[in-house]
Amino acid sequence: MSARPTVAIAGATGNLGAKIAEGFLERPFRDRFLDVIVLARARSAKAEDLVAHGATLRVYAEDNLKEALAGVDVLINAVGPSGHHFKEALLRSIPGSSVRLYFPSEFGVDHYVHDFPHDEWDAKKAHFRLAKQLIPDVSVCRVYAGLFLEDSIGPWFGFDTKNGRYEAVGDTAQRTSYTSMHDVGKALAVLASRPADTVPPEVHLSGDSKSMAEIAESMGANGAGQVQVTSVPLESYKAGVLARPSPTPERYLRFLMGEGKIDHSAERMGNQNHLVQVAGGGWTWRSMAQLAKETKGRPWADAEWQLLS
Repeated sequence: MSARPTVAIAGATGNLGAKIAEGFLERPFRDRFLDVIVLARARSAKAEDLVAHGATLRVYAEDNLKEALAGVDVLINAVGPSGHHFKEALLRSIPGSSVRLYFPSEFGVDHYVHDFPHDEWDAKKAHFRLAKQLIPDVSVCRVYAGLFLEDSIGPWFGFDTKNGRYEAVGDTAQRTSYTSMHDVGKALAVLASRPADTVPPEVHLSGDSKSMAEIAESMGANGAGQVQVTSVPLESYKAGVLARPSPTPERYLRFLMGEGKIDHSAERMGNQNHLVQVAGGGWTWRSMAQLAKETKGRPWADAEWQLLS
């Protein structure tokens, strides 16, 4: 890989992918790369905006993926959960290419610590097994960021800010790690700029680890008012979820929060923040307190499905 690698980001116009691409395009991160390529199925306003900020756009189809990877040293797969077929097609295009470092579509919880099956996470495990078979000479790094800060403080995880009620599964003092999608992008930019053989196979990130009780206090102090925090028993909630499987992960994530299996703090599961922060110029991770202040204590309060900017 050259001193300044070329990176390609698949899924770069999606919710997470766009924020990853924006991280790569920020200074000083952009200067670490010869080119930042946005892989997209079609031209769009978002793709054009990324190009205006220094990216190169390559429009792909499944029958020209090898051409789309020409000259690419680092490939980041940020395709969402509905794109498992394409993720595999992209993976099968890597052998014989110039790609030497691959980041599969993870970026959430570390599902290797789970004690139950789930279609979404099982598909990610299968993708990694296939990667080990198809690209044994390519470095593969799985990045686990916990929950996304911007998208998590809503009723789907028990945070009913609109009605002033938070409901934890298990201990209200159990912490969970929340990482901004923008910080995921910056961390990936640091890792992607390293020599491929020095990038660790797994990286855990923790932008901020906070309990439901702490989040309620922070949101309340910034405009949400009094937030009542209650809890339901962990074991019975988990048993009920596992007895009635669902294709989406929200209910599972709630009991994983209670089990401490999304707590990437140094005291719990640990993290590799230092690997990216020192090499990245020591930027400050976006915190829950910042989210509370910016949203006046009411992120997603009205359950409007609009992304926070």
